[in-house]
Amino acid sequence: MIMNASNNCNFTNLELHHHIYLLEFTLYILIFFFGAIFNALALWVFFYKVKKWTETRVYVINLVFADCSVICTLPFMAYLLWNKSVRDELCQFIEAMYIINMVASIYTILFISLDRYIAIKHPLKAKAFRSPLKAALLCGLLWVSVIISTTLQLQQRQATFCFQKDTATPAILTLLSLFFVFTLPLATLTFCSVEIIRNLKRRLNTSSLEEKLIHKAIYVIYTNMTVFLICFLPAYLGVLTRFIMESIGVTCSMIQVMRNFSSVTRCIATSNCCLDSICYYFVTKEFQEALFLSKPSIDKTNQILRTGLKKSTIGMGKKVTV
Repeated sequence: MIMNASNNCNFTNLELHHHIYLLEFTLYILIFFFGAIFNALALWVFFYKVKKWTETRVYVINLVFADCSVICTLPFMAYLLWNKSVRDELCQFIEAMYIINMVASIYTILFISLDRYIAIKHPLKAKAFRSPLKAALLCGLLWVSVIISTTLQLQQRQATFCFQKDTATPAILTLLSLFFVFTLPLATLTFCSVEIIRNLKRRLNTSSLEEKLIHKAIYVIYTNMTVFLICFLPAYLGVLTRFIMESIGVTCSMIQVMRNFSSVTRCIATSNCCLDSICYYFVTKEFQEALFLSKPSIDKTNQILRTGLKKSTIGMGKKVTV
């Protein structure tokens, strides 16, 4: 049977091509180098230059910590993958660090989008739902949930080699993981982004200056959405396709092709640790001001995003403070 062909595939006949190992090693080192520079700069700005605590600052600092933690694992990942290491204690620790912080990074991006949506779409209710303390509590709950779920999942993994897929994982758990790690964040991020853009476009019949700022704000939303898709969509499609192929039963050579593809897309997903700096630059007004030591009014586009368009109050003339 064809099904038996896929079930009998083992790590030896599914070994990555040498060029894929070399590409993985090179990309992880490059991501580590540039990610360390960008995130160190971000930490320096947010802790030593930015004074005011806002929801955006809480979320972005949480994002920086998650990205930094992923970056710290990359030299070890490169070493373990290059040497085809078994799942010893070091490997299990690096696996846990990588997965926990990647998931935390994805959901923090989701929280930023939700926070922006509430501030812009429902400005009168924003004060009840938004505050730096609530943002910090939400981030804390995220870390606890991700750490517990990832630890329980990795304890049951039966793979022999480091970062090897566990073929014994039940199908329902794989589908649930795909749903919560990517499908749900993508759907929510898309919904929030579309609604924010629609809300902004309704205000284009205003003064020429404000219209220009709104166009810039829309561009920021599109940019952040594009970065998320570029980083995570290929990895999601790779995992989903491999799951389908293994479920219906295909030859080992086809699964090997998908394993090579999944390894490359994992590198692309990890590059999000560098590309998140786009989020720091565009979304956070204080970051840009502190970095370039410019006047507070240097980029009012960021202020539109950060404050939730204070002029969006519906008929009451009040402002939502961020």
